[in-house]
Amino acid sequence: MTTAQLAERVVDVWGGAVRMRVKVAGSGPALVYLHPAAGFAWDDFLDRLAQRYTVYAPEFPGTSPADPYAIHHVHDVWQVVLMYEELVRKLELDAPVLVGQSFGGMLAAEIAAGFPGRFDKVVLLDAIGLWLDDHPVANWIAAAPDDLPRLLFADPQGPAAQAMLAPPEDPEEAIAAGAGMVWALGCTGKIVWPIPDKGLVDRLHRIDAPSLIVWGEHDALVPAVYAQEFADRIPDSRVVVVPGAGHIPQVEATAETYHAVSEFLAI
Repeated sequence: MTTAQLAERVVDVWGGAVRMRVKVAGSGPALVYLHPAAGFAWDDFLDRLAQRYTVYAPEFPGTSPADPYAIHHVHDVWQVVLMYEELVRKLELDAPVLVGQSFGGMLAAEIAAGFPGRFDKVVLLDAIGLWLDDHPVANWIAAAPDDLPRLLFADPQGPAAQAMLAPPEDPEEAIAAGAGMVWALGCTGKIVWPIPDKGLVDRLHRIDAPSLIVWGEHDALVPAVYAQEFADRIPDSRVVVVPGAGHIPQVEATAETYHAVSEFLAI
């Protein structure tokens, strides 16, 4: 059950060209959470983190329903890295924890590599950003809607998958939710593909914060072999593979994922 009360802060970045909306909840040390490609959604994992941290969850430009055309001011991944660093600075967050899931995990790795010393610890959850020809990352944007449950969950028929993928009962809300997700995938996809050309593999060595790499054992979108690929390149890192989970372990195996993350952050 979600108990945290969400507030919103709006911060101008990039010379005032982009207004970034940040959901804020909880209390305690600062933790920045970067959402996946489909956009921001509050879940039980974040709710648990908010019991120990003040969670700051910025919405990627264009994914905020109130400002969908902000994506027109975003052109490449390096610009995004600079915008997010500016955001963290303007929020006056001193050495926050940085957590990112999937697309957000790629951003977290890019930002931590771009600004060593800026973050206390880094957590990557099934991050995209690397490429192995023998284990290609599935293109979630081009995938048929019927394939998404299989790509995202180890058990597409399980309660976690069914709860997350169920559309709103109200028909108009269901249409709006579907359109919003498609738009968010387009916004975030603008800076992702082609993955091998982005060059994150050459920058990971710059991350100096202790890092935890969490991966669902049965991730069909970004195979679990990528966890060790990240770990081999981030100097002070460790890997936790969550049994029985797919691409979104914090939803499909919330207790196990939270235990791994909270144990790492407590060290």
